[in-house]
Amino acid sequence: MTIRAVVKGVGHYLPDRVVPNSEFEAIVDTSDEWIRARSGIERRHFAAEGQNTSDLATRAAQAALADAGLVADDIDAIILATSTPDLTFPAAATMVQAALGMTRGFAYDVQAVCAGFVFALSNANALIVSGQAQRVLVIGAETFSRLMNWKDRSTCVLFGDGAGALVLEAATSAGTSADRGILSTDLNSDGRYRDLLYVNGGVSTGSTGYLVMEGKEVFRHAIEKLAETAHRALDKAGLTPDQVDWIVPHQANIRIIEGTAKRMQVPMDRVVVTVQDHGNTSAASIPLALSVGRDRGQIKPGDLLVTEAIGGGLAWGSVVLRW
Repeated sequence: MTIRAVVKGVGHYLPDRVVPNSEFEAIVDTSDEWIRARSGIERRHFAAEGQNTSDLATRAAQAALADAGLVADDIDAIILATSTPDLTFPAAATMVQAALGMTRGFAYDVQAVCAGFVFALSNANALIVSGQAQRVLVIGAETFSRLMNWKDRSTCVLFGDGAGALVLEAATSAGTSADRGILSTDLNSDGRYRDLLYVNGGVSTGSTGYLVMEGKEVFRHAIEKLAETAHRALDKAGLTPDQVDWIVPHQANIRIIEGTAKRMQVPMDRVVVTVQDHGNTSAASIPLALSVGRDRGQIKPGDLLVTEAIGGGLAWGSVVLRW
């Protein structure tokens, strides 16, 4: 028998404030039409003043726990994927742990920018498969609106805030590609490309800084690397793209999503798309899309999913799982 990390529950949270594209017309030289044509984004959510990443993460975690029929102390570990923690330290995951009333286990953050949730899922899978944890709460949460340069029309219109969460639970399986749960993972990074997408602040500068992106270069790398990592993960699981029910990609840009699906030879009607409503929520985008896709009735038990993402670093990866 084989131990698999199986999805037990899913949930998400979006801040109340909805920001349509038209709101940016008073800030920078842009328009709703320009933003939609280049990104597919129509609106996004921004966190309220005083509302932190851990607050969003806690709300998503509570929704996932309720969906799983569990309470906080049923969880052995929390892994929070974020690039916008409340503080430099401690980990925002420990703040979520306290807010949930979880008095046992352990909690830590994972930072791989937009690829963070894929890295966190892989971490959670390793904990469960190795027997170090039976149940892991995996969260992606971001307040990227606080990293924006409001004078840069090429970036400030793209990002939003939100959180999504999964509860993973150990289950015994036959050890075949028909099993429920995480079937394979594929993680990658290449620090030579760090200047393509970064924040120009931190401990070394003494300021938070702003997001900086070379959009054309990121676009080029994204389509190539996302398709490659998805194919590798499918190969590891002994599966092929025609067997995939849903691609649940990082929701960065509709053109990247379409280009990756085309390279994988998967039609767009088998891709969960939420970028129009959320913008790019970085590490939160995949769990948000999983939760929304489930709520829409798209993702059903037994469906084969591929999640893939790329972010600053560059860091990229994919996970194959059966819902």
